[in-house]
Amino acid sequence: MSTYDYDLFTLGAGSGGVRASRMAARFGATVGLAEGRFLGGTCVNVGCVPKKLMVYAAQVSDALRDAAGFGWTVPPAHFDWATLAKGRDAEVRRLNGVYGRMLHGVGVEVIDGWARFADAHTLDIALSAGGHRRVTAERILVTTGGAPVRPDIPGAERALVSDDLFTLPARPDRAVVVGGGYIAVEFACILHGLGTDVTLVHRGPHLLRGFDEDLRAHLTEQLRARGVRLILNHTVRCIESEGDGRQVVLEGGDSIDVDAAFFAIGRRPSTGGLGLAEAGVELGAKGEIRVDADYATSVPHIFALGDVTDRINLTPVAIEEGIAFARTQFAGQPTRLDYANVPTAVFSTPPMATVGLTEAQARQAGARIDVYTSEFRPMKNTLSGNGDRSLMKLVVDRDSDRVLGVHMVGADAPEIIQGFAVALVAGATKASFDATVGIHPTAAEEFVTMRERRNED
Repeated sequence: MSTYDYDLFTLGAGSGGVRASRMAARFGATVGLAEGRFLGGTCVNVGCVPKKLMVYAAQVSDALRDAAGFGWTVPPAHFDWATLAKGRDAEVRRLNGVYGRMLHGVGVEVIDGWARFADAHTLDIALSAGGHRRVTAERILVTTGGAPVRPDIPGAERALVSDDLFTLPARPDRAVVVGGGYIAVEFACILHGLGTDVTLVHRGPHLLRGFDEDLRAHLTEQLRARGVRLILNHTVRCIESEGDGRQVVLEGGDSIDVDAAFFAIGRRPSTGGLGLAEAGVELGAKGEIRVDADYATSVPHIFALGDVTDRINLTPVAIEEGIAFARTQFAGQPTRLDYANVPTAVFSTPPMATVGLTEAQARQAGARIDVYTSEFRPMKNTLSGNGDRSLMKLVVDRDSDRVLGVHMVGADAPEIIQGFAVALVAGATKASFDATVGIHPTAAEEFVTMRERRNED
């Protein structure tokens, strides 16, 4: 008989924590979980799901503009923020319920409250309804995710962070988005598509660090062409009040009058207030929990996965980590996730998606590579008048012929790249791409018809 209340106790009900807890329970473990905010974590509540619903809403404006070229007469359209918010929030609530039913259905005890370590096996839970509860567990899993960073500048409290987009009561007429990562770019595109006059301010010379350079440059030009104002190589000095609005003051002295300012300058692991020091858990320089290949921390029976470890901060990665953890710890099936060829997407307008190595990464790895690119006007835009152009790119190992990277900016890029991710995981070669018959007319067929290498060396 165990001397502990639970075989596993999980801190945080994000995607990774929920999946790990559910699977551990299915494998026969007694499992408890504490969450004081909402079930589903960032992705379901203030991330992937509500964001994508707003992306869909923003894309309707393109469809309305494109309609005339296909013979449709559309009366003047009106966008109502409240209607979108009501539908979005209803879907989030539905998913909260789904997560709760899934956990209860396999016997996971969900405790509404905030847990912190009292010692290495003991947790003190501040219950949302008031009072405290103390529990013990043989193994403890930390999946508390991350939170938006707010800069240390004067007036930062007058600005919003990414989570706040989903509680705005109305659409701002003018907005500044500060940042150059995927969240900043996506939010700028959402607001612009819904009719906001958007300025994107970024401290660096290029957007979307870590993505392929050709795609970064191409998307930057597409955003400019669409009317998103880009101010690069600038930082924000302060945020000042301007009546009911805000004034964003740049380091050079220029200022921008807006109705709302958003900071999307990164996220930090949510490790504060968990009592990790009391439990002996080591943290990294950014506050992330350091783990080994099996998600064990410096304390062997305490584990962590997902964004709180600050590695590949993607919901599907956290889910797969949760699966690997549960199988390893509770099913006797040692499992490790392969982090190579993890696909990802930026749901900008137009969207960008990628899997595998960028050109720069392949060269840094010492590979002799061939590069294939294709830039074109999508067929749909020949009648619509839409100015968006697509860019596709393949990075190929010259010696083995293996495709190392597949990259795209353009309509349906995330859907297209998901399929090619399977090919990369399977070890596809350029010859196998060439031997594949394309579906015509589609944009995706361009990936299997590229024949001309870009001259490099």
